[in-house]
Formats: sequence, structure tokens, C-alpha cells
Amino acid sequence: MKPPYTITDKIIMLIASISEKIGEINASHLYKPVAELRKKNRIKTIQASLEIEGNTLTEEQITALLENKRVIAPQKDILEVQNAIKVYEQLNQFHPFHLKDLEKAHSILMNGLIDHAGKLRTTHVGIIKGSKVEHMAPGGAMVKGLMKDLFDYLKKDKDLILIKSCVFHYEFEFIHPFIDGNGRMGRLWQTLILMQQYPVFEYLPIESLIKKKQAEYYSALSESDNKGNSTPFIEFMLNIILNSLEELLNLQSKTLYAEDRIFLFKEKMKRTRFSRKDYMQHFKAISAPTASRDLKWAVEQGILSKFGEQRLTEYYFLKKE
Repeated sequence: MKPPYTITDKIIMLIASISEKIGEINASHLYKPVAELRKKNRIKTIQASLEIEGNTLTEEQITALLENKRVIAPQKDILEVQNAIKVYEQLNQFHPFHLKDLEKAHSILMNGLIDHAGKLRTTHVGIIKGSKVEHMAPGGAMVKGLMKDLFDYLKKDKDLILIKSCVFHYEFEFIHPFIDGNGRMGRLWQTLILMQQYPVFEYLPIESLIKKKQAEYYSALSESDNKGNSTPFIEFMLNIILNSLEELLNLQSKTLYAEDRIFLFKEKMKRTRFSRKDYMQHFKAISAPTASRDLKWAVEQGILSKFGEQRLTEYYFLKKE
């Protein structure tokens, strides 16, 4: 059965704005941000997602762990970060439409933190905030069937992936399929779903924007619970996605580095021969001398092979063994 939600005017406007921003990102070759920004965004994502769940490590400490340096912090917090690093490093190996892959990701994310990591719960759970029961999740006997239905919706429904990713995120949190780790898994899996159609989402720090609006995030979940549909949560998450795309465009308005341009161009050209003119047509903002320096650097690095002289010069990318 399809999860309940309504496509509102606000959702349509947000989808249109997101599509426009993705178009700008593709036109500016930002669908795969530069290497340094990818690393920073991954660290921001891990730090924000775990901070929402009470982890104390800073971005600097997570950077140190990534570089195999010693960090002084609670062992549980360090293990949470180490597990998250492993999951994000393997992100492209998980299939977002397979329940078994979600269970495998959870087993890595929660390894050493809870018993039965990667196993759907069979007991009852409730989410308590203070002295109040915030959410009573469906009974343990229902979890497997509800998760199967949710993945069927994800695979078969004709709605846009942007909407389905938000619906999945909400329904996942409502079902609460694991004893612990549901929040970080729901956010991770929405990213994985979006990546299938829009590669840029692999490196967008959506988590850090959710962290900044943490109260609104929980409020949107609660409002959807009260209304019996995910519409409020879809509107909230689409707005977060739009803001993250806008941030990327603002951060990356600067010119790409030579290495970034060369590898972006490699994705387009593969093994086809090309000229400096072809290269400049792809990167219209750079000058002829800059294009020449880029190509000269790539030849010196053994990335490109060069044929001919002056105006007749052609290049092609060498195959790495």
C-alpha cells in the first residue's frame, strides 16, 4: 500500500527550484565537487548526523581519526565515528532498493554499539522525550512486513525520486525498524536514494543543515505523525535539500583547479582524442593560456598523451593499468 501523503503547491514549487539548482550545478561541473570540498563535506555529514544523536566529537577530531591520528574522547563516541566512516566509504556498494543492503549498512554503523546490529527488531519500542512518550512505533511482529511494503513503494511507485526519498525517510523513522541507530540510518538512506539519480548528493552535507534546524526536523516528524501522512516532513526535507544545493553553488562559484577540470573532462571524453579548443568549449570561463597550462600539467603527470604541434596538437587520456 502506498504511504499517505499529498503533493501540495509548496512541494511543487520546491521541486521546481531544486531541479533548477541541479541544472545550474550540472552546467557548472559541480555534480562532483572538488576533492578538498568532498572531504570536508563528508566530515561535516558524519559529525552532524552523529551530533544529532548525542556524539561529542568535533570536525577536527573526526579529521584526525580519518588520518589515523590519536583522539582523546569517550570510546563509544570514537567507535560511532569509526563505524560511520566505514559506512560512508562503502556508500556506493549499497543498493538503495534492497532491504538486505540496508541491514548490512546498519550492521556496520552500529557494530560494537548494540546487540544484534543489522537485525530488524522483533520487540516493542517507544521514543521518549523527557517524561513524555513522543512516538510509539509499530509492534515488533509488524516490522518486517512494513519494511517490505516500504521497499516495494520505493521500487515501484512512479513519483519523483526527490519525493520518494523524503517519504522513505519519514516512514523509516515511523516504523523505527532497529532497536537503535534509526535516525542516522534514515538520513543515510535518503542520501543513498538521491545519489542514484543525482550524483552530487553523495557529497552534499545535508546532515549539517538538519543539525542547524534540529528542532524543526523533529517538529516535522511529529507533525506528520499527528496528521497521519508525511506531507509536512516532505516539505521540510525538500527545503533542506534546496538550501544545501544553494550552499554548494555559493561555495563553488570560484574557478575549479586544473586537476579538477582535467578529471571532469576525462569523465566526458574517456578515450576520445581532443584539441585545446574542445577543452575550452567545455570550460568556457578559462583563457587559452590557462587551458594550455592545464593540458601541459596533465601530460607531465602521465594523465594525457600528446600528438602533433601547435594548432594541430591533439590529446587523449591514457588508460591506467
